Amino acid sequence: MDLHLLIDNLTNPALLFFFLGIIAVRLKSDLEIPESSSKFISLYLLLSIGFKGGQELSHSELNGEIFWSLGFGVLLALLVPVYTFFILRQKYNVSDSGAIAASYGSVSAVTFVTALTFLEIEQIQFGGHMVAVMAIMEAPSIMVGVLLMSIMNKNTEDAIPLKKILKHALTNGSVLLIIGSLVVGFLASEQQAEGIKPFTTDIFKGFLAVFLLDMGITSGKKISSFLKKGWFATVFSLVIPLINGIAVAIISTMFIESIGNRFLLAILAASASYIAVPAAMRLAAPKANPGLYVPMALAVTFPFNITLGLPLYLYIVQIV
Repeated sequence: MDLHLLIDNLTNPALLFFFLGIIAVRLKSDLEIPESSSKFISLYLLLSIGFKGGQELSHSELNGEIFWSLGFGVLLALLVPVYTFFILRQKYNVSDSGAIAASYGSVSAVTFVTALTFLEIEQIQFGGHMVAVMAIMEAPSIMVGVLLMSIMNKNTEDAIPLKKILKHALTNGSVLLIIGSLVVGFLASEQQAEGIKPFTTDIFKGFLAVFLLDMGITSGKKISSFLKKGWFATVFSLVIPLINGIAVAIISTMFIESIGNRFLLAILAASASYIAVPAAMRLAAPKANPGLYVPMALAVTFPFNITLGLPLYLYIVQIV
């Protein structure tokens, strides 16, 4: 790996604030971000990146790469939950396996946003349509996870209709906001977009730093109890993202030319949802243990991806 990529990433102020959050927890500090503020910042980040993605998309010429990226994103969201489910069944029950599989088939919007900042630091261009790819990868994995649980679970008395689960996944606040912001950005003229640029662009990195501080505090609180659950969950949380990210970084060379777009596909494949999927699983799989699938995605996979994963996947994309 090119050492300067790793150094650039690890000295990113937003990432350093993430480490500060973890350190604060280990020092038993009372530092915390109010829940209402944290929710507002997460909504702001989704709104901003969706709007900017829509603006980029409106200036882009529709071509084969855009359709290949969208199709490949959906395919990943369908396949990853299937193969991971059967790996997880060697260790966990049907509900836990389905919830974890859905998490790793879905994506992390915050990981994606951090990856965009990383590309800006490296001055690598990417397509606005990649925001749309991220948005459409949420629901399919939830649907597949629920289907697998329904097929494998013989006790279907408490089963919730798939239509209701799918509706919940599509109307989830984070999914709705990113898609809606993308459409708004696509429809807005360049002059109109310039009027809100101080809000959508100028303060973006500052809000990202505060949000990663909050993520660091949350991760620090969860990781100690999670590590007590055994080695399998930890190994899975590290190895599966690596396999997915590296495989996509290599396979995407067959139909996508842009380094930035291939990198973003790799990071989407390697990420895991800890917002949309847990919200859906509370409804679809109430017996699944959130103390297992949430920390796997948030306390292990997320820190790995934003520290070592970003420079690793970019390096692989560049050398292939």
